[in-house]
Amino acid sequence: MADDRTPRVLVVWCPDWPVAAVTGDDPVAVTEGGRILACSAGARAAGVRQGQRLKLAQRLCPALELRDRDPEAETRRFEPVVAAVEEFTPRVEVIRPGLCAIPVKGPGRYFGGEEALAVRVRTAVADALAREPVPDAVPGAAPVPGTDAAPAAPATTEHPPHAQVGVADGLFAAVLAARAGVLVPAGRTAEFLAPYPVSALGDEALAELLGRLGLPTVGAFAALPPEAVADRFGPAGTVAHRLARGLQPRPLVPRDQEPDLAVEQRFDPPERLAEPLVFVARTLTERLHQRLAGAGLICRRVAVEVACADGRTASRLWRHEGRLSATALAERVRWQLQAWQGAGTFTPPAGSTAPDDPDRPDDPVRPADPRRPAGPADPDAGFTLLRLAPDGLSPDQGRQLALWGQAVADDRVERAVARVQAVLGHAGLRRIEPAGGRGPGEQAVKVPWGEPYEAAAPADAPWPGRLPDVWPAVVLREPAPVRVLDEAGRPVTVDGRAGVSARPALVVFQGRRERVDGWTGPWPAVEYWWDQSLARRRARFQVVVGGGRALLLTVEGGAWYLEAGYD
Repeated sequence: MADDRTPRVLVVWCPDWPVAAVTGDDPVAVTEGGRILACSAGARAAGVRQGQRLKLAQRLCPALELRDRDPEAETRRFEPVVAAVEEFTPRVEVIRPGLCAIPVKGPGRYFGGEEALAVRVRTAVADALAREPVPDAVPGAAPVPGTDAAPAAPATTEHPPHAQVGVADGLFAAVLAARAGVLVPAGRTAEFLAPYPVSALGDEALAELLGRLGLPTVGAFAALPPEAVADRFGPAGTVAHRLARGLQPRPLVPRDQEPDLAVEQRFDPPERLAEPLVFVARTLTERLHQRLAGAGLICRRVAVEVACADGRTASRLWRHEGRLSATALAERVRWQLQAWQGAGTFTPPAGSTAPDDPDRPDDPVRPADPRRPAGPADPDAGFTLLRLAPDGLSPDQGRQLALWGQAVADDRVERAVARVQAVLGHAGLRRIEPAGGRGPGEQAVKVPWGEPYEAAAPADAPWPGRLPDVWPAVVLREPAPVRVLDEAGRPVTVDGRAGVSARPALVVFQGRRERVDGWTGPWPAVEYWWDQSLARRRARFQVVVGGGRALLLTVEGGAWYLEAGYD
């Protein structure tokens, strides 16, 4: 049974929200990191699923249109939904675009109970989604500084987005309830969670271990004694066990009075452009981190608040896991300003007028120059306050640093990075991090500068079928199709036992025929055999062609590909 102190939470979930932020005709899918992130109903009907590799998705649905993820557009389009939920309580927590949550206790009493509240929220969100799709840029308004891309077209309305609402004890169970579209009675959250697989707890390593121990469901894991779980699985297992029992992920920490750690910057005279706010946000974030560290606390949410000289205010909660870097939080401030701009939050009130002076150099309301940053439309007004307030405070358990300390980037480098990211966008400057895998393209990932990274699969884990230590100098972004022939001109094949039909003699690539002087392999790899949607079998070869050039070839499904080249 759930703990009495576990709060009731209502979650609004918009399925496949990344698809709503892109343009394209059904079937369409949004990609991230070389895999399917979300797809439309037509693509799903053809067998496309989240997490699939692009080649498999296109094989299942040849007409599939692929689009890169656009987090800024997702935020802008989700703003009307958040505004609709905000009519019931100002305590709206944006978990991510497409998913938000509110506490049930206060609004439920005011609107006649949880069921009545859920019906009202569902109706309000449906009305917001049914309205004219929000364009990615207001006519005549320019994007917030830091983006130089042209405004994107509105997303397709052939399959308009919809929303589901769920209520349960705690945020974790409420998200699953929203996905199922149910209201879980108070105190019965553990019963609701019991049939779910342990992978729903969000810890892949723990889920794999529990499966090997014969505990495939959340209910079976929840039945274990808490003391035994703590001894066997440690702090991570304890958090997952509390979630499985419908409790808070960690016990509440009573505090007589929560300290005021908010940081703010006032502008006098009012700042009429949004660009300075983005750069001020970085300084405020550093101060916020220092205050949290001094108090020995961490926060799970950060509220971004803006006030204008004409009395208008706007605020939004951003949720995150772990410690947001200064760059990452400044980027979220920029996204939020763009979202408010797209929703018309800072447009002038009805009946107000602004002087139309073509010689006025800093008039942000004139539509003549779409490159000008967004700001309050009234030229006599402006931004007077930017405030960052931490929310959801809890004790900081600390981090284990290196023996001789941890290297810190020079301040000048950080400032240079901030300037580059302001021009190219948050993901425009990336660092390389090691990752686990067998092929050269899987051994490293690009991570936006300032963002934390935790590899899904450790690089030092055993990888049967992994290539030798000599790595290619050039790795293609997408493997290019080639043909491999034997001396008789017949295609070379590889059977299920990694047997080669004949000695490779020719490699045909883009009409050119290269003679094979030497070869080695294959290195077979059978991956994700337990998951049909992700399973793949392939083998790699190293060949030397004319001129001493060495190539890395891959055969999969009877087709050959050029994956990389050696110097």
